[in-house]
Amino acid sequence: MAGYAILSDIHGNLYALEAVIKDMADFDIEGAILLGDLIDYGMQSNEVVQYLHDRFGYKILCNIWGNHERAIMLSDFQRFSSQRGVESAKNTAESLTEEAKRYLDREMCHEGCYEFLLDGLKCLAVHGSAEDVYWKPVFPDDVHGDYGNYDLVFSGHSHYPHIFTKFYDIDDMEMRNKHAVMFINPGSIGQPRNHNPYAQYMIFDTAEKNAFVRCAAYDVEAAMRLFDGASVDLFYRDRLLKGV
Repeated sequence: MAGYAILSDIHGNLYALEAVIKDMADFDIEGAILLGDLIDYGMQSNEVVQYLHDRFGYKILCNIWGNHERAIMLSDFQRFSSQRGVESAKNTAESLTEEAKRYLDREMCHEGCYEFLLDGLKCLAVHGSAEDVYWKPVFPDDVHGDYGNYDLVFSGHSHYPHIFTKFYDIDDMEMRNKHAVMFINPGSIGQPRNHNPYAQYMIFDTAEKNAFVRCAAYDVEAAMRLFDGASVDLFYRDRLLKGV
């Protein structure tokens, strides 16, 4: 089948990203949607950026900053929920190469959200939500904003995959006065938190208007061995094992 790959929250985990790319080879992928947080937490932020720049091999339809790109590129660490998060971001900022910084600055959309058309469907890609594009995620019980003008909303940040539809009231008897908006979050490639340690992404088929989750196994222990226990809190290492 043909479709579009939706990738989010790689978080400096090249092992996980490479597993996803290998899995994508089984499908006819027409392009990719990148929803932010390529970097930080993991120990391979430079390698992830270099891979996307040099070896990715797919057309990128949108590539937006997440809260980690924004915090690190603007040196604004105020909104992290923990000190270990602040220290991790500062360590990543210090370790990024000039080449990586140029990619984050020149190849990514700084606004944290991006509107585009996908085979005639009006789409919003946002790292968080319309209410707070960097820091407040979309959840099925609270979408944090009004999305009635869109057909599809792609979001990340939460590290929990979801697919659901919300119906907005409109004046259109033919459509029973309802407009359907499909919400898609692919989960996290490099730091999943839904108790599944596999690297997770989604593929969306515009012909069927269907999205499905893909879970790619990777060498989690190899990724864990890269943590030295000094530069980044081992909390970010240990959670990889169980996807929490």
